[in-house]
Amino acid sequence: MTTFVDRVVLHLQAGDGGHGCVSIHREKFKPFGGPDGGNGGHGGSVSLVVDPQVHTLLDFHFRPHVKAENGKGGAGSNRDGANGHDLVLKVPDGTVVHATDGSVLADLVGAGTTFEVARGGRGGRGNASLANARRKAPGFAELGEPGDRLDVVLELKSVADVGLVGFPSAGKSSLISVLSAAKPKIADYPFTTLVPNLGVVRVDEHTFTVADVPGLIPGAASGKGLGLEFLRHIERCAVLVHVVDSATLEPGRDPLADIDAIEAELSEYGGLADRPRLVVLNKIDVPDGRDLAEIVRPDIEARGLRSFEVSAVTREGLRELTFALAALVEQSRAAAPELEPTRIVIRPVAVDDAGFTIEATPDGAYVVHGQRPERWVKQTNFDNEEAVGYLADRLARLGVEEQLAKAGAEPGSLVRIGEREFDWQPTLYAGADYVPSARGTDSRLAEKITRPTAAERLAARKARRQRPADEVAGEAANGAVTSDGTVRRHDGTVSRLDGGSIEGAD
Repeated sequence: MTTFVDRVVLHLQAGDGGHGCVSIHREKFKPFGGPDGGNGGHGGSVSLVVDPQVHTLLDFHFRPHVKAENGKGGAGSNRDGANGHDLVLKVPDGTVVHATDGSVLADLVGAGTTFEVARGGRGGRGNASLANARRKAPGFAELGEPGDRLDVVLELKSVADVGLVGFPSAGKSSLISVLSAAKPKIADYPFTTLVPNLGVVRVDEHTFTVADVPGLIPGAASGKGLGLEFLRHIERCAVLVHVVDSATLEPGRDPLADIDAIEAELSEYGGLADRPRLVVLNKIDVPDGRDLAEIVRPDIEARGLRSFEVSAVTREGLRELTFALAALVEQSRAAAPELEPTRIVIRPVAVDDAGFTIEATPDGAYVVHGQRPERWVKQTNFDNEEAVGYLADRLARLGVEEQLAKAGAEPGSLVRIGEREFDWQPTLYAGADYVPSARGTDSRLAEKITRPTAAERLAARKARRQRPADEVAGEAANGAVTSDGTVRRHDGTVSRLDGGSIEGAD
């Protein structure tokens, strides 16, 4: 079983921020101590750092799920929660970080290079931090912001100066074993090498690295024979060396045909046309191999390629090859641009940038996109009316309601911010003119009272006391109606047309 892993999928989860605390200071003889809820701690982040002592992604292959520490919640007496510890993952030099859609997030080359791949969530503020001149004792606190949760793909591309390419069993492993101190597996069957091998070669005052790339076959650029897994390890190589088996007995194969087949795969893979190339005619210790190497050498040099006849067994021709490789590597290093320190780029927010955008969807909803509105929604406790009212005030001050009205939203329209959906009611929010009510409540969110007013109750009472017209007409028929609106009956009683009675009447 191989212990070399050059591609893994990591499931990352940064730490969540701690919740803020709702607390009122209570002490004897201090009835109005004020709010003293502390803030929550920030969640830990996940970072990748290049470590020269790490050469494989094997650890992540067995432990692909990574989670940073959460921040602690705040407490009373203005005690803030502790921040979660950041998680630092050590990766080999040459690791490329991809998103799940294939886009490159970072290319980590050079010892100490660091990349924050998942950011921890912010801690929520306690009610002590939320207090102001109008809201002196808030009855709510902010929730902790969730940390980033994402999947990334780590790919290792070997960082070597020279890459050995060729067909299986061409002698690449044997060649690197005699050029350097590397001890790869060597056997007399194809695909003996399943993982890249790196070796360090020292020539006089020059030092360079050589990568033994596993054997390539026709169709490797399209994935045949794990070709894509092998080809990415030569992307960073400055010099490519064709290792050709000049003593092969397979029918239809000869050094020129092997070079053409490998070049076709490199061309299809792309991005390697500008790399200088050498040809190594290996296995000249075999009589037939030496004869064939002498025959094809003029044809190879006619193509503009330098060739070297070597034997990994007898070490014949290795000295000339190593000096030629060292010269090409030095030329490549001299032509490379000088490394400059990382520049800190500051990109201020544009003057007319509101920090959010509004998008109308086909289903009639209005989606608000923006870092601040989405973070505010995540940190709001929707079980607390005062917290919801505070969120509405913040959105109104940011200009979200004004932009919703310009976008065509009407009262009752569906508004979506992050994972939350609302029925937009702009009349509920009074902005800066609102005076807070009792802690934990917001009168603007209370249901409207349908109780009748005093004037309505008085009119209803008068309507109930008003006598029907037919009853008044019947009384008028039984007696004489006087000029002051009274009725004198035949039995001597006196009453008013509106139903009242007259005291003292006989």
